[in-house]
Amino acid sequence: MTPHSHDAPLGAAVALDGQGACIAEARHMAAGFLTRMRAEHGISVSRRAVEVTQLVVSELVTNAQKYAAGPILLDLRIAGDLDLVEVQVWDSDPVLPVARAADAGRVGQHGLEIVMAVCQGFEALREPVGKRLTARLALAEDPLAGSR
Repeated sequence: MTPHSHDAPLGAAVALDGQGACIAEARHMAAGFLTRMRAEHGISVSRRAVEVTQLVVSELVTNAQKYAAGPILLDLRIAGDLDLVEVQVWDSDPVLPVARAADAGRVGQHGLEIVMAVCQGFEALREPVGKRLTARLALAEDPLAGSR
């Protein structure tokens, strides 16, 4: 993990080997990052935000591990007006993911659908090598809770 200085954007990044326990390592890093942002910088981070961020990190890193050979880069940063966490996952496979049509009978392959349902914004971009997926998640309680 590489925390940034106080005058740089609030973030942390890690290179994962794409093997074995890298998904658990990524989830642990995400929870630790948000806990540090709350404790060290006074940023409001709800329990739900930590859990949803771990879910998104898990889904994106799982897909990278499954479909791309080699390392995976995970970058977390506080964005917006300190009210969002931005999760970026880079892998070496240039094929952009596509959410499949909803199918309750389908077993598996719902990861991208889940990610898109819980985040405030999502984008997938090809890089000179591979691709970068970015999800933006609210740090406060569910922003839609009051409108349901």
